[in-house]
Amino acid sequence: MAIKITDACINCGACEPECPNSAIYEGAIDWRWKDKTKLSGHITFPDGTKGDAEAYHPAVSDEVYYIVSGKCTECKGFHEEPQCKAVCPVDCCVDDPDHRETEEVLLDRQKFMHST
Repeated sequence: MAIKITDACINCGACEPECPNSAIYEGAIDWRWKDKTKLSGHITFPDGTKGDAEAYHPAVSDEVYYIVSGKCTECKGFHEEPQCKAVCPVDCCVDDPDHRETEEVLLDRQKFMHST
């Protein structure tokens, strides 16, 4: 499953630089697939959908830091545990029950974003 940031976030920013996928963004900041990945230009996702890695997508939250669930791998392939959870001073990085995924799916996502 992906991780989400709750509204208990104090906007300290400790989590953002720790994410190896750049899945964490400051509130109101638009996000891109290409950020901190090897994705560029027009891409075909593992599910067959197509997109532009360099296109901006609307911020998920305007108030607090947020995690793009489609980029989150729970740090699989990089670290033993999610780094956002490890550094969060208020424990607001929690499992997202709306985005449950297997370890295999998370590792495949990591390879897709960083091996292309």
